[in-house]
Amino acid sequence: MSPKYLEHFLTAAVSTFDIMLGCALTPREAIVKKEIQPEYEVSGVIGLSSKKAKGTVVLSLCHEAALSVSEALLGERPTDIDGDVVDAVGELTNIIAGAAKAKMEHLSLDISLPTTIVGKQHVMGFPHKAVSVCVPYESPWGDVAIEVALVETLDPNAPDEEEKKEFDFDRLFAKGATPTYESMMKQSAESAGAIR
Repeated sequence: MSPKYLEHFLTAAVSTFDIMLGCALTPREAIVKKEIQPEYEVSGVIGLSSKKAKGTVVLSLCHEAALSVSEALLGERPTDIDGDVVDAVGELTNIIAGAAKAKMEHLSLDISLPTTIVGKQHVMGFPHKAVSVCVPYESPWGDVAIEVALVETLDPNAPDEEEKKEFDFDRLFAKGATPTYESMMKQSAESAGAIR
């Protein structure tokens, strides 16, 4: 992923938090993520796609930051994570992704509707061959992170190499490959302590 693309998302996040919410974000060191778990309890997720690129952007917030975002957007502080908080985090993710998308017009990206996931150690999937870069931030409201994975197609008119090959089930289910629904649910349950 081009550092310039990452910069568009980070700039959009910092300016949105500052201008729209009145909350300053202080960046910490960027991390190339190898695991598929977001940093915090509440995550807004947006998919990005076109013939030229595909990817995902994730806005993760700690519990306190999610409540504060909702309060700043809606004018009333929720007592806990509820539907209003879920909607507020989804909308904030949509604003950040839309602002970044506007800076990458040459990619002709479409953005999906936002999805918000709540719960500790939830599992995310990213597009095949996409490298996920996470930038954690400190804020007066608590920890926030922006995670971006975007992969460009070298020639948008060339057939996809994956499409030309016969489907390889061994690669799909190999250790370290894309997790199956069952393996993600098992990992999530084990992380929550439900399975021993």
